[in-house]
Amino acid sequence: MGQKTRLMQARRAAWLAALVAAAMLASGCMKKPPPEPPGPKPVVEVLEQLTWQGIASAEDTQRINRIQDAWGQALDEAQSKGFRRVIEAEGELLKPDAALPRPAPTPGSYRCRVIKLGTQDAKGLAFNAYKPFFCYVEVEGDLLTIVKQTGSQRPAGRLYNDANDNRLIFLGTLALGTEDAPLAYGENAQRDMAGVFERVAPFRFRLVIPWPRYESKLDVIELVPVPPEL
Repeated sequence: MGQKTRLMQARRAAWLAALVAAAMLASGCMKKPPPEPPGPKPVVEVLEQLTWQGIASAEDTQRINRIQDAWGQALDEAQSKGFRRVIEAEGELLKPDAALPRPAPTPGSYRCRVIKLGTQDAKGLAFNAYKPFFCYVEVEGDLLTIVKQTGSQRPAGRLYNDANDNRLIFLGTLALGTEDAPLAYGENAQRDMAGVFERVAPFRFRLVIPWPRYESKLDVIELVPVPPEL
């Protein structure tokens, strides 16, 4: 075999080796799937529990969530039983959607008045407005508290921020008779109270208790600041 022949065979072998290597590389590229384009990352929304939601009982949470039902049923019953004019005379106080921004009251003394709407057992009056009494708003740490100062039944409780900026959530209890201090919320379910606190006009607030445990379908407590003594 001549030198020229051996040189041609070497070149052919090198060419074949290169061709095989290219084929293997191409085959490897075909087997490897192309990388997936980056897509949007899943978003996990963490909803922070409001303070009052971690304190209120399931029953009281349901009361607050059904406050519009309480308004509707209580007003319908009272109006159908002849109290439409006295309800209208109360103006914004008895309008379900009258809440205004900045509901937090200024600490101090207030003249308070209770109005009961609807009945739980179809007995008694469907509208009952009581004589005014005094209650007090004070600061307790980061919270505001409301305390009725006189009478045989004295609501007392704290106000908590809510997702709805036009209202505060009230969680409290009912002190009776000669008791020196109200029970802590959650200590006695029959004494617990839950509702919403709203501002309905300049210097006019209301505490609304839906589905109270006794007598009515809805209790509305009006609060008007007592003018400072001159």
